[in-house]
Amino acid sequence: MANPLDTDAGTELFSSYEAEFKLVQADLIQKLDQIPELSGEPRKAALSQATRALEEAQELLDQMRLEKQNIPSGSRTKVNQRLRNYDADVDGYKRKLRSLADDRSALFGGRYSDNPGAGSSDVQLEQRQQLLAGTDRLDRSTQRLKASQALANETEAIGASTLADLHRQRETIQHTSDILLESESYVDRSVKTLRGMARRMATNRVITIAIITVLVLLIFAVIYSKFR
Repeated sequence: MANPLDTDAGTELFSSYEAEFKLVQADLIQKLDQIPELSGEPRKAALSQATRALEEAQELLDQMRLEKQNIPSGSRTKVNQRLRNYDADVDGYKRKLRSLADDRSALFGGRYSDNPGAGSSDVQLEQRQQLLAGTDRLDRSTQRLKASQALANETEAIGASTLADLHRQRETIQHTSDILLESESYVDRSVKTLRGMARRMATNRVITIAIITVLVLLIFAVIYSKFR
């Protein structure tokens, strides 16, 4: 069995597929270890269960390969190594399962015969097991599709919430801009008022100087007239 490598990379969905794969892998190993001790109908049932588990493990590996595209390229090296290890494990399980399935004497017990027409009931049982296996695969695929749909809905909700936050931030920025423009208009009016006050002060000063000058001249005129 491959030793999985630790990594910090990977999406949440990839990690979910990997955890599910490890559970299926452990169950498959247990089934493969039990098959050599069985014969007859129990052995065929165990082989069918192991086949379904192997197919599920392969499907999960395919899902992990697809989800790997969402992992940053700089972090894919360890993930690729793990996938190669998992592939090697699955190939080993396939070879072991094929070897166990080829042992027809253990599979059919005392009923094994080289006569092709002797196993019609076994063919019907195998067809029924294949139909059940197909139904199980369809159910598992449906569950994974529902999980993907739920994740897509969650992502869509997060996107809508983000858009709403951006809209509120835009309104806040626009409101702040309006306030700044209004403040700028107040400042312009204040500057104009101060300039007007400065002009009036300068005018008043000129008038005051003129009045004082006239008064001084009048005083000099009065004094001059008295001493004339």
